[in-house]
Order: sequence, then structure tokens, then C-alpha cells
Amino acid sequence: MKNSKLIEALNNCITHCNYCSDACLNEDNIKMMVDCIRTDRACAEVCSTTVKLLAMDSAFAKAMVEKCHEICKQCADECGNHDHQHCKDCAEACKKCADACEAYLA
Repeated sequence: MKNSKLIEALNNCITHCNYCSDACLNEDNIKMMVDCIRTDRACAEVCSTTVKLLAMDSAFAKAMVEKCHEICKQCADECGNHDHQHCKDCAEACKKCADACEAYLA
């Protein structure tokens, strides 16, 4: 499949963001996790839409990859603010996804 490495990075990011947002709901101080949860959910949605557009070889794919690059960096930063392992893992997945988006756009 065309763009398979990017699609793989996007799917990995989706999985980590969904897991992280759910795991954040189980943390003791959930109010501290609100921004993380919201960013995780938005990142997963943008990545999901991007995967679909790439798979269709859509003319809109490049614009979505640009937006995905932006939100993945923001999500990596937000998750990086927390010490929970699920946040650290998510931050790493988002960084890899942002890097894959950047490589696609180069």
C-alpha cells in the first residue's frame, strides 16, 4: 500500500492516544489530566481521518497530514508534561507520528 509507513505510524499514534485518554480517566487527580484527555482524543480523530484520506489517495491528504503533524507535536508536548507511563508512551508515539508526517511532507 502506498504510504504504508506513515499509515503505520498514524495507526500506532491512534492506539496510544486512545489508550492514554482512557488511562487518564483512572488517575487520582483527573482534573490535572483534562487537557491530556482532550488532546489525546483530538489527536486520535485527526490521525484516523488522515489514515482514511491517505488510503483513498485523496487530494485532501496532504492538508490533513500537515494538520496531523501539528496536533501530534502538541499531543506529544501535552503528554510529555505527565509522569504516567501511558503518557510517556503516548508522547513517544506522537513524536514518531509527527516525524513520519514531516518525512511525508518533505
